[in-house]
Amino acid sequence: MLNSTLVARLEQELHHWNATVEANPTNAKAYVRRGMARFKLAQIQESIQDFDQAEQLQPSLTPYLWQRGLAYYYADRFEEGAKQFEIDLTVNGQDLEETVWRYLCIARSQGGEVATRSLLPMRPDPRPFMRLVYDLYAGTCSPMEVLNQAAKEGTRGKFYSHLYVGLYSEVWQAESQAREHIAIAAERYPQDDYMWNLAIVHQHLRGWTQT
Repeated sequence: MLNSTLVARLEQELHHWNATVEANPTNAKAYVRRGMARFKLAQIQESIQDFDQAEQLQPSLTPYLWQRGLAYYYADRFEEGAKQFEIDLTVNGQDLEETVWRYLCIARSQGGEVATRSLLPMRPDPRPFMRLVYDLYAGTCSPMEVLNQAAKEGTRGKFYSHLYVGLYSEVWQAESQAREHIAIAAERYPQDDYMWNLAIVHQHLRGWTQT
């Protein structure tokens, strides 16, 4: 269940963007921001509707709607999610996280082996922990190697390492490990970051009670 204090803050954010959209219903970026607020409240279908509306108002936004790709994932619309991230990569071809999310979508729809074989090549990421996250998804290192590197990182590095180990564990049907690492990411390393909210939403949608 989402924390009541967090929900109250996010509902204020949603109220702001509701008012913005009402005042200017042709403002595409306001729909994106409202979609993000809705996603953080685990209103997944509503968030997708906002991202779709933003795209209709401003079609040039399509390759920048990575937020919709994440929402597709949690709506179990994995093929559409993979396609969104592929489109995104046409304008940001070295975005490692979008490459990883494309993998996650493919893994959920076609299996981990297919996702590993179709993982797109990337230049080495300047962040050591993200280089190892990529290697994990490529099948060339273990979760423990990622976590050993995470132990040397600051709060942000620890958060992302546990998040992506958790997501990886889930697609490979290691639910207990997935639950453990998503919980560590969400509860030990809070961030002023959209992806931290994603970790909270992940727990909520999976019914994984926060400790």
